Amino acid sequence: MTLTLFPIRLFFAAFMMLLAWPFAFIASMGSDEQELEKPLSWWRKIVDILLKAIMRMMWLAGGFHWINVKGRRALPAEAAILTVAPHSSYFDAIPVTMTFASIVMKAESKDIPVWGTLIKYIRPVFVSRSDQDSRRKTVEEIKRRAQSNGKWPQIMIFPEGTCTNRSCLITFKPGAFIPGVPVQPVVLRYPNKLDTITWTWQGPGAFEILWLTLCQFHNSVEIEFLPVYTPSEEERKNPVLYANNVRRVMAEALGVSVTDYTFEDCQLALAEGQLRLPSDTCLLEFAKLVRSLGLKPETLEDDLDKYAASVMKMKKEKVDLKEFSAYLEFPVSQTLESMFALFDEKEDGVIDIREFVIALSVVCKPSKTLETIQLAFQLYQSEGGTVTEEDLACILKTAMGVSQIDVTHLFRAVDEEEKGKITYDDFYTFAVLHPHFAEEYLYADQMGAESGLETSSLSAPNGICTDFSPDSSGDRRKPLQKKLN
Repeated sequence: MTLTLFPIRLFFAAFMMLLAWPFAFIASMGSDEQELEKPLSWWRKIVDILLKAIMRMMWLAGGFHWINVKGRRALPAEAAILTVAPHSSYFDAIPVTMTFASIVMKAESKDIPVWGTLIKYIRPVFVSRSDQDSRRKTVEEIKRRAQSNGKWPQIMIFPEGTCTNRSCLITFKPGAFIPGVPVQPVVLRYPNKLDTITWTWQGPGAFEILWLTLCQFHNSVEIEFLPVYTPSEEERKNPVLYANNVRRVMAEALGVSVTDYTFEDCQLALAEGQLRLPSDTCLLEFAKLVRSLGLKPETLEDDLDKYAASVMKMKKEKVDLKEFSAYLEFPVSQTLESMFALFDEKEDGVIDIREFVIALSVVCKPSKTLETIQLAFQLYQSEGGTVTEEDLACILKTAMGVSQIDVTHLFRAVDEEEKGKITYDDFYTFAVLHPHFAEEYLYADQMGAESGLETSSLSAPNGICTDFSPDSSGDRRKPLQKKLN
């Protein structure tokens, strides 16, 4: 198939995309936002029909001979937003090209040759993950279009925010659900004997997916439009509840589980820092609590600087729940109590606030291990700027979110002069010379079944990490977990 079917299909698919480009380019020239709020002109309707036909021929060339559509697509006046899940591949663009609904896309997509022009034709809402202010603007733009009473085209949103392997539905972005605005859930299925569709972070690359798919004689896809979901009065006031309930409906239709992990949790679990988070880390639970508490991702690093500066000024290291509440400037709540319990190892009603700051630093900068350790040294060091082996153990246990870890070998390797104490400069120099110090000195003697300290780089049942398995995620919802449990 690689020598016969693949090149033929690739040629025709590329030809169809190039054929569509001039129509999309000409139709996009000189248009402004006001035009979309008017009825479509006759020539624009013709362009729409032509482009849909060309795109259908492109998918036909790719082996998608027929597309099974179930249910009825709602009119824009009935549901301004189409929420689509699960999102697992760039082949999820099939319902987009069938409907020409506007989509929410990462800003970099508009710069893709040819395909970028086709994307711009449907007037998407662009969002930049690197620009924190872009997220707010995106939500505002979605709200503006959704409340236009059908003047704007429908918006098609993939609320998971990233590609998954379809084994479960991860947390939906609440910004995709506008209070009071009904949505139509749309579920995607690829009932193929051999899965050549899924494109996740640890799966095959983009070209390999394209190659494998085009080599299959036939590729099946099923699109089901579920009934329009109208939010209740309680859901109108709570977008998170609204998003979770829609996710539940879609999960039932798909016959899969749900998990409360998010795109940010994926980044945290797969961070390529020097330490590498173990599969049983409780930092994922901590990250969920941070979000539930209301700490915003766009201001998290500023919050970290503020909390770290405050800790350095505090005379005592242990605080109770009331003091912890005052420190964070949040009222006591069940979420705050759960977060406090994570660090209350001895169950004596007090915690070491420094551990909270270290854990928050890992969540803020998961791949910047040395920056977190430098901050931890500043919090734990004596007046002479040194830390002991006991301090280093506490620092690394908190930074990795595990219960037990033996730092003796690592500490002795750093402490070449056997002073019984080290500085951050000593540790940094050692880390530069031994970039994989965690595997060499921390995990080497603890990779057995008893320790549970397998790194996230190892294989896992669902291709991401153990914590993301729907079967194991239920245990992490227990309230008041301990940091070292």
